[in-house]
Amino acid sequence: MQIKYIIVVLIFLFIGNASSNEETVTWNELRKLTWSDFKAAPDSNSGAVALTASGITFGYSLKTSGKRIIDFKYSVEAHFYPDKSWYISEKGDSYILGHEQLHFDITELYVRKFRQQLERLVANQNIKQQMNQIHIAINEALDKTQKTYDAQTKHSINVDAQKYWETYIAEELAKLDTYKSQ
Repeated sequence: MQIKYIIVVLIFLFIGNASSNEETVTWNELRKLTWSDFKAAPDSNSGAVALTASGITFGYSLKTSGKRIIDFKYSVEAHFYPDKSWYISEKGDSYILGHEQLHFDITELYVRKFRQQLERLVANQNIKQQMNQIHIAINEALDKTQKTYDAQTKHSINVDAQKYWETYIAEELAKLDTYKSQ
């Protein structure tokens, strides 16, 4: 019996493409972002005080026997990209940093949703397509949620909306605690 492994890695970013040597911070509930994590030059034309570049790293391997796929493994992580993230130091405070942290937490929420959906899959000949379809759908939902978060909070200006989102995301993360990043 011939067993073969195929490994595929896909990366999604809100801002640009990641290079293999690029510094990343993997989401961890014990490690919160600090302003020193934001290393890119600020974009003075954007009107924003800060920008968080985060995304989902997804990879999988397939175990085959002959031409049949008999098993699969996957890896899904939430990453923050320091070299694509920035802030204006004169305007960045702990409140703004909390808004940016929540962007990263939203990315983690969708990583958990992704893992939950992948866990339900059963190895079959269409597993690659199924995983890729889930990956696309998760990234679309993540992007929509990030944009909704910024729109509703007016990029953190609406304090009541910001508090709502902090509570909402904390509750959603707790519901999917089984799938959290380690």
